[in-house]
Amino acid sequence: MNIWQALSAAMTLGGLFWTVVILGISTFLHELAHYLAARKQGVDVPFFSIGMGPVLWRKQWRGTEWRLSALPIGGYVNIAGMAPNEDGSAPTHGFARLSPWGKIFVFVIAPLTNIALAFVLLTGLYTSQGLNTPVNNQIQLAQVLPASRAQALGLQAGDIITAINAQPLPDSYGPQHTPGWQKLAEVLQRSGPHRLTVQRAGQTLNVAFDWQAKVNGVQQKLGVAYGPVLQRTPLNVGQAAVQAGKDIVGAVPRTLSAISTLFVRLLSFNVQPDNGVVGPIGTAQAVSQASKLGVVALLSMFMAVNLGLGLMNLLPIPGLDGGHTLLVLLGMLRGRPLSMESYQRVTLSGFALLLLLGLFTFVRDVVRLAQ
Repeated sequence: MNIWQALSAAMTLGGLFWTVVILGISTFLHELAHYLAARKQGVDVPFFSIGMGPVLWRKQWRGTEWRLSALPIGGYVNIAGMAPNEDGSAPTHGFARLSPWGKIFVFVIAPLTNIALAFVLLTGLYTSQGLNTPVNNQIQLAQVLPASRAQALGLQAGDIITAINAQPLPDSYGPQHTPGWQKLAEVLQRSGPHRLTVQRAGQTLNVAFDWQAKVNGVQQKLGVAYGPVLQRTPLNVGQAAVQAGKDIVGAVPRTLSAISTLFVRLLSFNVQPDNGVVGPIGTAQAVSQASKLGVVALLSMFMAVNLGLGLMNLLPIPGLDGGHTLLVLLGMLRGRPLSMESYQRVTLSGFALLLLLGLFTFVRDVVRLAQ
């Protein structure tokens, strides 16, 4: 299977549609928060765009030109007084005349809006679906792909695997305490005879098969989507909100760890995929998978994208909202703001780093598909 075949197998047209919708809404709300924070403080916003690149549609309304651009990969607002004047001098109007705290408000309100939306969505999901606790020593098959090896073996969606090669699945294994349900992927890396112990409708089945892990150097796939068995606990709105808050707070150290790991891998140019940050292809893959599973899975992806967008933008990296906030705080500590030249130089360096990270995650996505 070449890279294009792998790409088409991993993503569906419906998945691509929902990827554009989810990213578009998330970006719109993010940029709208910047817009409203600026306008609330009397700062003009000459134009507001959803998407990047050539403008497909535009409309003047309330002093702002609203744009829809060709590439659905983000968006932007042009806030008066943020960029240098045409002659290169520092602006003295609009955003530039705001107090440091007014500037920080414009920057941080957007990622906080995404995080607030993630909180609302997660609270709603917990209220309607309850808290699903993973049972890590059992694997549940969510989907069996047509014409796959799994279908030929008689495996069905809903089957529960409790043991592999007569060994009961552990709760966790290895020095990293990997959840036991992930052991199937590890076993399928090895060629040879394998046997799955499967529970189906109260019956125990043994599915034995010979497995060749690679054919012509290409890793073979069983053709199943799976995860741990989930144990559901009903929650009321208050309990759901508390749990959602805990989850969002718990996501902060995981995000920091994933970003630090990404930087380490970038410095060593280690493009082998892991369970950390994914690029645009990985995001579209995840949304495509969610679109097959239904509304709840799509809402979960919508929540995850907004949470990730919010937390990432709060990182103190120049070019991100957190980086802009850091530069304003540095100016406060110095007793005077950074010069426009210094501000622009640092911000452009940050943008270059972000572009490099974006390219690196794209390469990792391609490597993951090639495997």
